[in-house]
Amino acid sequence: MTSSPVVLAMRGITKTFPGVQALRGVDLTVRQGEVHAILGENGAGKSTLMNVLSGVFTDYGGTIEVAGQPASIHHPKDAQQLGIAMIHQELNLVPELSIADNIFLGREQRSGRRTLDRRQMDRRARELLAELGLRLPPRRPVRQLKVAEQQLVEVAKALSLNVRVLVMDEPTSALADAEVHALFAVIRRLAARGAAIIYISHRLEELAEIADSVTVLRDGAYIGTRSIADTTRAELIQMMVGRPLGELFPRGERRARGDAPRLRVEHLHVTGDPRTGRMPVRDVSFDVHAGEIVGLAGLMGAGRTEVLEAVYGAHPRSAVSGTIELQGRRYRPSSPRHAIRRGLALVAEDRKTQSLILRNTVRFNASLAALASFSFGPLVNGSRERGTVNAMVKELRVKTRSTNAEVSTLSGGNQQKVVLAKCLLTRPAMLLMDEPTRGIDVGAKAEIYELMNRLAAQGTGVLMVSSELPELLNLCDRILVLCEGRLTGAFDHDDATQEKLLDAAMAREVVLAAAPAAEATGSTLSTASDPESEPGTD
Repeated sequence: MTSSPVVLAMRGITKTFPGVQALRGVDLTVRQGEVHAILGENGAGKSTLMNVLSGVFTDYGGTIEVAGQPASIHHPKDAQQLGIAMIHQELNLVPELSIADNIFLGREQRSGRRTLDRRQMDRRARELLAELGLRLPPRRPVRQLKVAEQQLVEVAKALSLNVRVLVMDEPTSALADAEVHALFAVIRRLAARGAAIIYISHRLEELAEIADSVTVLRDGAYIGTRSIADTTRAELIQMMVGRPLGELFPRGERRARGDAPRLRVEHLHVTGDPRTGRMPVRDVSFDVHAGEIVGLAGLMGAGRTEVLEAVYGAHPRSAVSGTIELQGRRYRPSSPRHAIRRGLALVAEDRKTQSLILRNTVRFNASLAALASFSFGPLVNGSRERGTVNAMVKELRVKTRSTNAEVSTLSGGNQQKVVLAKCLLTRPAMLLMDEPTRGIDVGAKAEIYELMNRLAAQGTGVLMVSSELPELLNLCDRILVLCEGRLTGAFDHDDATQEKLLDAAMAREVVLAAAPAAEATGSTLSTASDPESEPGTD
């Protein structure tokens, strides 16, 4: 790889925002056919550096060379003309448009009469998709695609630019293991064709499989570049955080499981809805005890999120059936507000659209779900609210200049801590967590793992969804596996392996290595058994 020609050289890159030095003389050298990873905690400057390269940020210091020639990049079109494309973590696709329309958006091909040449666009889109192993109709609306397929449409869009340098920002954050391997195969094919891939990820375990070299940033500064073959995970972590991090998954002694289930779910059914992307769930039963962390594993579309949302009351009553007990009492989920009153809290999968109001303050977001505890009638006790939020922000070590700062100004890891603060201020007996560490750095992950263990030690029941198998295997007391909405596996901590989880996730066989579910009763949700679920009580 070292003999390959240098395709990109960024030297002494600086970028300043009002009051913030985001980049401090950063260097980056990437060679043809190389997969070059960029690591760093949230706020380290990774995305800022790539936004300079892709022409999003026009005012910066330093120099850029592409294929040995000085490059002036001050607009996204400048980057495109140089063969530089970027796939952002938040996919830039228009859901209502077709695959072909998205691939050529802003660069539509036209006939001699200057009308849209849809036949040519469809033909070229079909060729690009075939290169990536996708057999999809070019006219299919993007909203009908799975997340993994949307990711590959973004890659096809980049290929249509005759890409020389492809930047991928957290490309696997929304993918399960099987889809990650498929994406890696595509990346290898692109690199073999001579493209340089810049790969941003927080998943250290991926680097040995996909990357050739890695550059580490910390606090906007260049720390160093290493060959993946010649470095260790521990060295990379120390470069990222500036100190040895120790064990990433601190477990301590095994937790003592409470006798009575904190949450009992029997024969849960959720009706699927292709219009909203809701996957069906079929006859799922399980329980979670006090002081226990139970994981939900499975591939994309397995129904994991739907299980959490059904328990939390996020789906219409007509879409959900089964029996649920919460802290020994019958419970029929009717709304998130009802769930919060009963002691449930949910860390949603997408913090930016489901958990946070980005243009409002840290204080507003953190106290929103627990506002009733600070209120007397229509009035809010502001001093009590401030004191409580400040204490929680300090406890969770949220890095913010003030609780009056907009939450949009925080890094991803600190935004996730605000979501956790919002949940914990409701004093939940049962915490539901959907991909709690997605898109955050290794330091913030370790803090969230520590918090989860501390909550379990205090008696909170935790039900978590994760696409990262090492996370489930190390944190969870039990792991339940879903495939196409069915429970296909259940394992105690000591019995679980990645191979067993993947077997169950792909429904090669139904494996119940641990008794996961409550005894079947055959009953369905009752409207009269929970007085809080009656109309008018919420």
